[in-house]
Amino acid sequence: MSQIVSNETLGGFASSVTPRKIEVRFDLHLELNYRTQWGESVCVELILQKNVGQSLRQMVMHTMDGYCWTLDVPVSERDVTGFTYEYIIMQNSQAVRREWNIVPRQFTARSGASYIMKDFWRDIPEDVHLYSTAYTNVVSHFEPARPQLVYYDKTLVFRVQAPQLKAGQALALVGSQPPLGAWSQDRLLPMHRAGVNEWVLTADAAGLYLPFEYKYVIIDEARGTLIRWEDGPNRCSPSQVMDSRTVLVMFDTVLRTKAERWKAAGVVVPLFSLRSRQSQGVGDFGDLEMMADWAADTGMHVIQLLPISDTTQNYTWTDSYPYNAISIYALHPMYADLRQLPSIQDADWLRDYEIERQRLNELDKVDYEKVNALKQDYLRRLYQQEGRQTIASPEFQSFLALNEEWLEPYTVFCMLRDKYGSADTQTWPRYKVCKTDEIHALAKRRAKECGYYAFVQFILSSQLQKAVNHAHQRGVMLKGDIPIGISRHSVEAWVEPHYFRMNTQAGAPPDAFSRDGQNWGFPTYDWQRMAQDGYQWWVKRLGKMAEYFDAYRIDHVLGFFRIWQIPYHSVHGLLGHFSPSLPMSVEEIERYGISFSRQRLTQPYITDAILEKLFADKAATVRRDYLLPAEGGLWKMKPEYATQRQVEKAFQGKDDDSSTLVRDGLYRLISNVLFVPDEDIPETFHPRIAAMDDFVFQSLLPHEKDAFCRLHDDYYYQRHNSFWEVEAMKKLPPLVQSTRMLVCAEDLGMVPSCVEPVMERLRMLSLEIQTMPKAFGIQFGRLEDNPYRSVATIFTHDMPTLRGWWEEDFDRTQIFFNKMLQHDGAAPKVMPGWLCEEVVARHLYSPSMLCLISLQDWLSMDEALRRKNPDEERINVPANSRHYWRYRMHLDIEDLMEAVELNNRIRHLIRRGGRDCPSTFGQ
Repeated sequence: MSQIVSNETLGGFASSVTPRKIEVRFDLHLELNYRTQWGESVCVELILQKNVGQSLRQMVMHTMDGYCWTLDVPVSERDVTGFTYEYIIMQNSQAVRREWNIVPRQFTARSGASYIMKDFWRDIPEDVHLYSTAYTNVVSHFEPARPQLVYYDKTLVFRVQAPQLKAGQALALVGSQPPLGAWSQDRLLPMHRAGVNEWVLTADAAGLYLPFEYKYVIIDEARGTLIRWEDGPNRCSPSQVMDSRTVLVMFDTVLRTKAERWKAAGVVVPLFSLRSRQSQGVGDFGDLEMMADWAADTGMHVIQLLPISDTTQNYTWTDSYPYNAISIYALHPMYADLRQLPSIQDADWLRDYEIERQRLNELDKVDYEKVNALKQDYLRRLYQQEGRQTIASPEFQSFLALNEEWLEPYTVFCMLRDKYGSADTQTWPRYKVCKTDEIHALAKRRAKECGYYAFVQFILSSQLQKAVNHAHQRGVMLKGDIPIGISRHSVEAWVEPHYFRMNTQAGAPPDAFSRDGQNWGFPTYDWQRMAQDGYQWWVKRLGKMAEYFDAYRIDHVLGFFRIWQIPYHSVHGLLGHFSPSLPMSVEEIERYGISFSRQRLTQPYITDAILEKLFADKAATVRRDYLLPAEGGLWKMKPEYATQRQVEKAFQGKDDDSSTLVRDGLYRLISNVLFVPDEDIPETFHPRIAAMDDFVFQSLLPHEKDAFCRLHDDYYYQRHNSFWEVEAMKKLPPLVQSTRMLVCAEDLGMVPSCVEPVMERLRMLSLEIQTMPKAFGIQFGRLEDNPYRSVATIFTHDMPTLRGWWEEDFDRTQIFFNKMLQHDGAAPKVMPGWLCEEVVARHLYSPSMLCLISLQDWLSMDEALRRKNPDEERINVPANSRHYWRYRMHLDIEDLMEAVELNNRIRHLIRRGGRDCPSTFGQ
């Protein structure tokens, strides 16, 4: 009997011996059952791996009935070492669906072999979270495996996925015929670990009669003894005739046993908010290691951070907004832990530095400008002192090689920003337009200056990776935050403007937090352009994030269905519309019973009565300075004040109350319209959102009001559901499947009905907040109704803390106290610690996979430790576009570690909630 031994790599087989440059010949026969729709076909994407590089083939399979698809592929190429493949559904020459490919089909190339693949279509599994690094790095501690596999003249290969296994368990096979153990639990055939949660076994088919029956069984990994059989009927091999050199591969569906539900708890805290006794006025990567220790000691397994990207545009406090990054790759220099760096060799400077460090660290809030000035001074001195040696090191050169694609333009951008005093490239005297050859030449010519920024990024990356490794050792994962937008003054907008619509702004429609909507200022994406290269911009972005994080929050996931797009000439969000969308023609509008007039319905409706109401005694001044008479006794804006941006510019530097009243009133006049013209399709329009609350709506006749309300509701809540579902399914699958990070979505706000089924299909975790229920017509959600695939939290960084919310609206609080917490009598005016603990406990007991509580709400349980004033715990106020992000925890992490009573209570609550995840699956 001939045998060949091969080593397995992650997800498949690969030879451990580098083959000589010879021609490799083998045959590949593929079989797949998949029910296609009319016009669809099944294609195979085959990648042949070689000593150097790879080649790709895409081939259409054959079918007689639209269900059974087959393909024979003869391969004859030089230097082929292995191959991998996946199935794709095509329609009109476009890929409309791809398989889940986190565990790839990958094999060695055995010259002369004939591979027969019995496949099934692989959707994202229900328990995809068990394949994520969030689980494998923290709970199961998955390690890559390369088992020795024996190949025979006729080889059977069994491959199955078993994410349900607990630590200390392994998989084995037993079958109906003697070579497979003849159903004896004393003759089990141990399988080998391969890819993530994948097990493999080869068997000699020469001693078997096909078909045969078999099952997988769970065994004790150390002793090899049976623990349990898988559920369901026996599996059956195909009736396959096997010739010499045949490799019959049977891809089985997942192990048929019920998986226990993994649940974990964690803390949500901005990195800048951390405080330790030796930090430098702001949280840093060293503090993150200490926070991981506290999380682990209290039974938590997740730390969720806000974005930590570089936001440095002008070195002022306005750069504190963490969602306005100048690079999607670069880390913020203020997070460098100076304690881990060599000391500056200047005793006098060091003495002054220590005095300033202590002063900044004693502050109640982050002094963004002073902290960054101090850290930049230290890092620049360190660059002069250690830069040449660091840059010459193998570690730095490796970092440079892996990151050069984004690092070079970033360093040049930063050098020009500092040289010209602005991150706005349109104000630069040169290099307004990024040209690759010019940037490359500039990087070489100004190598020392640009080298500083690369030096800092190397330090930051090294320290963050160290913190990640420490967290993993303590059983803690890091969950990152990926903003929906990018700054228009960023490296990406400069280097890759073709991916963005720079004449628009992203934001959010009006809601309870902002009457005029939100204008984030970010350019919107050109999704059609991004689709042309398979969304590589996003794939690269997520790939970089996966180097540090095991899970991530998609900020405003609704933006992948549709984004609130605002014209660049607008300041507020009211004149925006969803994009992509289906604007209405004049004929459609009139079918609702509205007689369309562009002048009446798309131009600001301004009457004397409106002017008197908005401006009171300043109405005459407004008429004189900003308006012109129009037909029918109405008024219109002067051309120089026709847009909100023009008004904004006219009032720049005028901050007195009178000027603010006039400016805001003019903003409101300009947005007082019923319809907004579409920018791309002539003579089509969008109903202005929430126009029913404005003056123009009151000018309509009763039947017109009724017609507009029907049109408005149909447009915003019915018209686009199927359209947006299709749009999301173009964008999200390539992103979700590009890494093994656990995907969590922020799905709050004006949520279309198509969002939930798409998130379910892609196995994304939703965000559940009891005080913001998704079900229509209810005030508070029921925590016990949270879906398992969700993140439960009390409030987000855009909301008040638990105690702050309690004191905001006492009537609302009273209802919550009596109805949801089921307490009698009057609710306390100030929320006591025991009641905070009850709310936290109820969230921990919920079915949600993750329960992530803000640090402020964890501390609220202890009246001796928490802040006295809950308003001081607020991180952001969305209605204030110029909010200063500077919240800091008021006690040191060291003090938190020593808070024995609080930590014991947290540990007890987490254990009672079933969220001490190692015990959920055993160790």
